[in-house]
Amino acid sequence: MAAASAARRVAGEFLGSALLTAIVVGSGIAAQRLSPNDTGLQLLENAFATALGLTVLILVFAPLSGAHFNPVVSLVDALLGHRTWGEAVRYIPAQVVGCIAGAMLANLMFGERAATWSTTERLSAPHLLAEVVATAGLVLVIFALVRTGRAALAAPAVGAYIGAAYFFTSSASFANPAITIGRMVTDTFAGIAPGSAGGYIAAQLVGAALGWGCVRLLFPHEHTEI
Repeated sequence: MAAASAARRVAGEFLGSALLTAIVVGSGIAAQRLSPNDTGLQLLENAFATALGLTVLILVFAPLSGAHFNPVVSLVDALLGHRTWGEAVRYIPAQVVGCIAGAMLANLMFGERAATWSTTERLSAPHLLAEVVATAGLVLVIFALVRTGRAALAAPAVGAYIGAAYFFTSSASFANPAITIGRMVTDTFAGIAPGSAGGYIAAQLVGAALGWGCVRLLFPHEHTEI
């Protein structure tokens, strides 16, 4: 029974990651087609769909797997002792493969080739700084709620944070190594060129470490009184 339960949790992370990426990439393609001459409106449409979709996916999958959909969340969860390292290690490949599958699904839904390397170069110092900030903030939002006994608020809080971070960060807040990899295979609005992805992932890991440090400093014990 325990093995089956573990398998279901990994399956949940795969499916949730795939659906999240399909939402991000699919809404980006739709935005390009609906508002071809207004980049600001395209970003708003993409952010709005992502914020709503992410909220729903967390509500659906949180009871099963914790609804991480993100390697840095799984790593910090293990670092804080909320999950075993073995489970975190099993989650990460499922998240990466799920994100690639989700990007391919979105491409196919809009009549694009299943996989095409993105040509959108995003690598710059401001973008990397933005990814550090976005990822640190995401980690802080999630684990501040968890460690103060308010994990039930994570779905709307994370959805709202990511929706806002589309606009307050210059990188549009990827904040997720798995989805960064998935977005390499779509040459559309949400894509990222392979040459930029490595820098983004490195910045996200730095951000995760900073977020973990902030959580340990501000909320050293679970159920800290506010």
